[in-house]
Amino acid sequence: MIFTDKAIVLLRQAFRETDRVLCVYTREHGRLNLRVPGVLRPTGKLKALSEPLICADMRIYTRGGGVMGTLTGGKLENVFPAIRNDLKRVSLALHFCELMMRLTPLHQPSEGKFELLYQALTELEQNGANSAFQAAFTLRLMMLAGFGLDHPVLHISPEFWQKMHEDKFSNLLFSEPEDLLSLAKCNNVCRRFLNQYLTYPLHTSENFGLKEETASVVTLQTIAQ
Repeated sequence: MIFTDKAIVLLRQAFRETDRVLCVYTREHGRLNLRVPGVLRPTGKLKALSEPLICADMRIYTRGGGVMGTLTGGKLENVFPAIRNDLKRVSLALHFCELMMRLTPLHQPSEGKFELLYQALTELEQNGANSAFQAAFTLRLMMLAGFGLDHPVLHISPEFWQKMHEDKFSNLLFSEPEDLLSLAKCNNVCRRFLNQYLTYPLHTSENFGLKEETASVVTLQTIAQ
């Protein structure tokens, strides 16, 4: 079967001598693993389509019952250049991609998850990162993946909880002590979920894991005093 679908590249790995294997998240087919044959040859094509953090209309070939498809062509839509020029943005974007890869099953479509990732990358491209971006993305992905909490916990106010789940990422700017305390609690909720659910730590946890846990504890203690 050959089809075209909009996809975001989550991960790229070398395969054999001249091939690459991609993990992508598509709008209509969910998460897929794709082989890109011959892309590492000097004359190889589709190199631009096999880079992380690109969005493209991809032409994909799959065989019935096959675990892996083949990328046969496509057209770039967005390469998110502002993200690539900023270390903080690219670290956060790769963290989102790893969360998508680890918290979503193969071959199960979810347009909501695709739109969440695309919206997050678009706002990160246009407005940069803020301190609430990571927690808001994780909470929303948890909800879409069936792990979300219907009601706030740790005495987080319903209004703050709703903002973290529904407001634009770029609008999540907090300076009041009560809001900073609630944000620290949200980060702890996300961290505890990931520690319990994942069988091994995220590769991007060096930037968004233990260091933030220590910072969150200090923030909670400081604000509570």
